[in-house]
Amino acid sequence: MWVTQKCQYALRALFELAKRQGEGAVRSVDIAANQAIPKRFLEVILHQLRQGGFVDSQRGKEGGFFLSRPPANITVGDIIRFIDGPMTPVDCQLDRPHFDCALKGSCVFLGLWDEAREALERVYDTKTLQELVDKESAMSCEQPANYII
Repeated sequence: MWVTQKCQYALRALFELAKRQGEGAVRSVDIAANQAIPKRFLEVILHQLRQGGFVDSQRGKEGGFFLSRPPANITVGDIIRFIDGPMTPVDCQLDRPHFDCALKGSCVFLGLWDEAREALERVYDTKTLQELVDKESAMSCEQPANYII
């Protein structure tokens, strides 16, 4: 299962908003600059995230975007599924009427694909935006000061 570039940008945009939770609305240009996301693409992603209930926006001089719910209540899995769809390593796990496999129902690999999907879901569904913010904060505290002249 690949996490698309669009999904990575969405994750980073929401992460930036989680870091700034409680500071008010964040301008999209600031999100783009801090997370190295192309501005035009970010606008499309933020619009989609607003439709999905992840962000809200505010117009005007103090306008921008903010999370619509606490970062502890948004998992990486929620975001990935919303942007990229189901976390399936192979197409045969999807319930698609046009998918035809000669081994459907008797494939020895089906159990393996199920295990892989469950492992991915377990990792992504147990990581929240708040945990990632906390991890970044802890990482920045661990960085030793560089006094080289």
